[in-house]
Amino acid sequence: MSRAVSRSWSRRSLLGAALALGGCATGLRVDTSYVSRGQDSRVLFLVLHYTVGSFERSLKQLTEGPVSSHYLVRDTPPTVFRLVDESRRAWHAGLSCWKAHCGLNASSVGIEIVNPGQLDPPLGRDWAPFDEAQIALVIPLVRDIVQRHQIRAERILGHGEVAPANKVDPGPLFPWRRLAVEGLIAWPEAAEVASAREALQARFVGQAPGVDWFQQKLAVHGFHPPRHGELDEATRRILMNFQMRYRNSRFDGEPDLETAALLEVLTSPAYRARAEQVPRGVPVATPAALY
Repeated sequence: MSRAVSRSWSRRSLLGAALALGGCATGLRVDTSYVSRGQDSRVLFLVLHYTVGSFERSLKQLTEGPVSSHYLVRDTPPTVFRLVDESRRAWHAGLSCWKAHCGLNASSVGIEIVNPGQLDPPLGRDWAPFDEAQIALVIPLVRDIVQRHQIRAERILGHGEVAPANKVDPGPLFPWRRLAVEGLIAWPEAAEVASAREALQARFVGQAPGVDWFQQKLAVHGFHPPRHGELDEATRRILMNFQMRYRNSRFDGEPDLETAALLEVLTSPAYRARAEQVPRGVPVATPAALY
């Protein structure tokens, strides 16, 4: 080999080594000067829970146990803690489904609210109320998450709605209607429900529709009920969770006429069009008109 060729190979070897060392030192370089329009947030759902325990117990369970959530809202003093970054999956929803989506841990943000849930006083079962100062933190937290991820109103849900077989949280005392008044979720209007009830009374001769009707409407709304026309435990639990949200004065899981009227409104094209919108978070002008 000639000296000229030898010197040429030496220079090439040195240049290659320098480039290799430079690559190791700086890592992979990715050009981000182009951005695609075809994208949105991976977060599609917001799921609300109660903890069934004190703050200390809840914090330990959510940070050291097999379950977790993105946020924990303390009762006293009212404080919001972020436990899992929203870019990561928290283990809060478990076996869960809503409409065409299942396994919601992968596509949701979870908020745990410190609250004991069900109580058992001497005179019968009762439920613990949520502290007003706590809810005053939950509302702006929900608004912030929804607006950043552009979450539809219909996808702001309770744990009992996405996992009704074994969950009921955030329970019948969570102020869903308050979220509607704040412009965060869709809500049926009293006039709509009254009109639907009259129409159903006329159609079914003063009685509630059959169980198969309820199961079909619950499926349209978003649940995954059985479709055999029987009032089994699974159907009752779905009805109970639906009633806890939209008619918390009675949530016995019975397929009654008032529940049918609510379902008729919530599955109507007009209401579904409202629910599919991203909420603006602007308080409604006439909250008294809501059901």
